[in-house]
Amino acid sequence: MTTRGFKTLLLCGAGALAPFTSAWAQSESAETADSDVIIVTAQNRSQNVQDVPIAINVVSGEALQAAGVTDLVSLQRVAPVLQIVNDTNLTRVTVRGIGSNSNDEAQDQAIAINIDGEYINRPVVLNAALFDMDRVEVLRGPQGTLYGRNATGGAVNFITRKPGSEFAANGSVSYGNFNQVIAEGGVTVPLGDVGGIRVSGIYSDRDGYNFHPNINARSGTDNTWGGRVSLRLEPVSGLKINAAIERVEQDVILPNQAFINFNAPGNSPGAGCAAVPGWVEIAPSVPGTQCIPKNTNNLSKVNRSRYDAPTTGLGRNDVQSTAARGSIAYDFGGATLTYIGGYRFTDIGASIALSPGYRFNTFIQDTKTHSHELRLNGESDRLVWQTGAFYFNEQLDVERGLYRAPPPPFLLGPNGGYVNYFFRDVESRSWAVFGQADFKVNDQITLVGGLRYTDDKRSARYRDHGGAIANPSNPLFNTGSVRPANPGTPLRNLTLGSAADKLTWLAGINYKPDADTLIYAKVSTGFKAGGFDSVGQYAPETNTAYEAGLKKNFGASGQHTFNLAGFYYDYKDLQVSVLLDTTEGGRIFNAGKATIWGVEAEAVIKLSDNDTFSATANYVNAEYNSLLTAIPVFCVNGSGCRSGSGNGLLTVGDLETTPGRVTQPSLAGNTPPMTPEWTITLAYDKVIPLGDMGSLTASVFSTFKSSYFGDIFNYRDSKQTAFTQTDLSLTYAPENKRFSLQGFVRNIENNRPLTYAGFTVAGPDDIYNWQFAAPRTYGVRLTFDF
Repeated sequence: MTTRGFKTLLLCGAGALAPFTSAWAQSESAETADSDVIIVTAQNRSQNVQDVPIAINVVSGEALQAAGVTDLVSLQRVAPVLQIVNDTNLTRVTVRGIGSNSNDEAQDQAIAINIDGEYINRPVVLNAALFDMDRVEVLRGPQGTLYGRNATGGAVNFITRKPGSEFAANGSVSYGNFNQVIAEGGVTVPLGDVGGIRVSGIYSDRDGYNFHPNINARSGTDNTWGGRVSLRLEPVSGLKINAAIERVEQDVILPNQAFINFNAPGNSPGAGCAAVPGWVEIAPSVPGTQCIPKNTNNLSKVNRSRYDAPTTGLGRNDVQSTAARGSIAYDFGGATLTYIGGYRFTDIGASIALSPGYRFNTFIQDTKTHSHELRLNGESDRLVWQTGAFYFNEQLDVERGLYRAPPPPFLLGPNGGYVNYFFRDVESRSWAVFGQADFKVNDQITLVGGLRYTDDKRSARYRDHGGAIANPSNPLFNTGSVRPANPGTPLRNLTLGSAADKLTWLAGINYKPDADTLIYAKVSTGFKAGGFDSVGQYAPETNTAYEAGLKKNFGASGQHTFNLAGFYYDYKDLQVSVLLDTTEGGRIFNAGKATIWGVEAEAVIKLSDNDTFSATANYVNAEYNSLLTAIPVFCVNGSGCRSGSGNGLLTVGDLETTPGRVTQPSLAGNTPPMTPEWTITLAYDKVIPLGDMGSLTASVFSTFKSSYFGDIFNYRDSKQTAFTQTDLSLTYAPENKRFSLQGFVRNIENNRPLTYAGFTVAGPDDIYNWQFAAPRTYGVRLTFDF
């Protein structure tokens, strides 16, 4: 099928479904049981999730607690449509093949992450603990009109639990293998008739998932605590005030990556890239011999729970994050004016152990953000509308360096030294105005339209030091834990900046043949901000998305649901990150375009009052249409490979030094990272009544993901093969449900899929690195609710 034909089919598909759904609905109730209604605020107003023309996953706070979700990474357990990358202390999210693979200070996420309206952007800040949640909403597809920049792939909304009007105390305590302890809870105290105050917190502690026999130690530990004070006030009719202050601290041993050192005996590609199977010479006409590990087979030999650590041992990550956020809403009658604001300061100190003998030290990483939105919502019989303005500011101050430990051949003195050292001061500013309206043509048809204008600016001062920065007189220097006495004259002292503006829009039609059925079709656009690296600027990336879907309640009381969606993305000016160059840092390229399309289906069937079956099936077909970028290479002969010899990046310029000699190898046809073709889930809950003694609930939840790649190059050693992960639990609750006791096992198969993979070239070292998800865990959990 042609691209144009698929778009036409997608947008017309909703109309083709209408006769089928109308006939289906004739024998079904027009009402849905109130107890089954899920209310979301994805469109900045309270709606039944089945009435929202967006593909949404909604996870309740109870489900988050039951699954042991305490951070963004663990959210995958209950929302497998999210692909979450954990790269040492960096967290990045991919939805429907769209995400970010960059660590750069001027790079943004492609999925908008919000906590009660507070926008969170940095991949290091996304590690913040999640606790005392009311629900999580995962919105799939561009959300450029209401969520703005950096929502080309979707949005994730975390909604915290708000104080109620009555005294309440609730929480949970769990203990499991790896000596994991999670204690979470809160207390609400009413403030008469005007509101309430809630104090909540979390404590999480765990031994590491990874054992390293060469140092007899574990990595990947957790030690997190957090607290929040929330206030809800309704002092006069129509006025609602919510405010919260939150503090989270983390002191963790970062998970070491597994690796293979290609410079170790027997691992080198050798002359002609032929000594070890799987190496390929990428540019035979270019002077020297450049090899890439396209088809090597090293990942299959890695024990994903037991592997050697780098010679620099274990790394740490210390995070202190303080946030204040709140909202004020006043209902004038017919229209509501709302202000939402958030401020966050995050202080990070990190020392990341990298293979084979590096330590990436972050001495300063201070991130200050504040965001503000002023919105006016109104509603009449035919028109639902909203308009508003948004402002975001982020200031980032970074000092860090890549330390290389002794021994030779990298001679930086007997105590090692820094091969680079960076100072980054970056400020990002963005403002926008937006509006969206739903016009009800009649009782069945609603037209939807929205516009958002965004103005985005970013400025920075970069000071990059490189070369041999050593301090042999300092006996502590071989720990890599101290700053260099004098980093020397900067190789680069740059004043950088970028600016862009963009109009994003939404046009759609909703058709409701009856109260239990929604059919929708829409076209929307997304915009991800541009920026710069130490070499130059890169442009914004955009996504035009076509989507059509069906949301259906059926059954005697509308207790069953079936949802179906199809989408097509036209993604342009793709921002692609290429990993570290020791003198330049990360590089970002606008690498052409990508096409992504797919189909998603989900169903929840109430087999009886005590039996619930649910299933989802997500198919994504994603590939780069054009992708020309830098390629890390292993240089066999040195001379001619790079200026000054050694390994590095093979760029377009390198390959086209002699006109007509060779062209850049195209990565067109490759699959974007972290994008399985199929994601399928099956779940079953069985309630077993025990009369006056209460009940038992047995639950099973299983996820299947087909194979995917961890990098843009799609090398064999970056490929995660298909796998399943299954969770089981058995929960006892007395008749009054004041407490419950649960036994659980998560990931019973003990599969540890890839969360990061990459071929790294740094100085004289050529390394393949891997990082993996959590292994099997099990334990018991006690909850209380008074």
